[in-house]
Amino acid sequence: MALLVVMLLVGGFGARAWYEAKEDPIVRRASLAVPGMPAGSGPVTIALLSDIHVAEPDMPPARLSRIVGQVNALKPDVIVIAGDLVSEHGTFVHPYPVDLSIAPLAGLRAPLGVVAVLGNHDGARGRLAVRRQLARRGIKVIADAALRAGPLALGGLADGFHPVRHLERTLAAMKGVGGARVVISHRPDAFGSLPGNTGLMLAGHTHCGQIRLLGWAPVTNSRFGQRYACGLVRERGNVLIVTAGLGTSLLPFRLDAPPDIWLITVRPR
Repeated sequence: MALLVVMLLVGGFGARAWYEAKEDPIVRRASLAVPGMPAGSGPVTIALLSDIHVAEPDMPPARLSRIVGQVNALKPDVIVIAGDLVSEHGTFVHPYPVDLSIAPLAGLRAPLGVVAVLGNHDGARGRLAVRRQLARRGIKVIADAALRAGPLALGGLADGFHPVRHLERTLAAMKGVGGARVVISHRPDAFGSLPGNTGLMLAGHTHCGQIRLLGWAPVTNSRFGQRYACGLVRERGNVLIVTAGLGTSLLPFRLDAPPDIWLITVRPR
């Protein structure tokens, strides 16, 4: 009887985790005052996506196409993708070719454009191949560089193990383009080195733990543990938003960490 109870509990949690991994993403919203917005600027909305991980069984291209429609229905001014668009090979997930993985993103629409940084899974599949496919779909990749999007200075950190070095290069590039500073990083850890009153940082990578137990994530893939694991964090006059992402990594399961899209309204102080 005890074994049967354990099997039922494990089966129940497994079924719930499988269902949650395939749910439509939750739309989370934030409204923030960011320094550097030009006088008289109206609010700008940013849709934040990350960790798409196109792969069977939970994120086939057809599901991504439906999510693209969901994002467009939010009518964002600019769309930001914070890395890991594709997935690595694994025992429990089976990735698609890079071109088929990226193709649905051609449907994204935003008047100020669609921009992306690359993540560790993109690097494993070949950064150049991913960049080429994104360029074909009109999506700009920024790495230790910046571009202007309306009143925003969007700076993208190249993914790597030296976040401070990447951050210094990116901030210098952002100073050159001007505007309200929005730093995009695949990993959230660089936030700990962001100078005070810089602005907003957007990140992914952690999946908000992907599997959470009683609100706590055993694995965050961040050297800061739970500190930057998920959601909205305020420190030193800066704001960090870490999305749970859309797909899964290693195992096609989510528990208490549903997929999400952030819609962020940025306004002058």
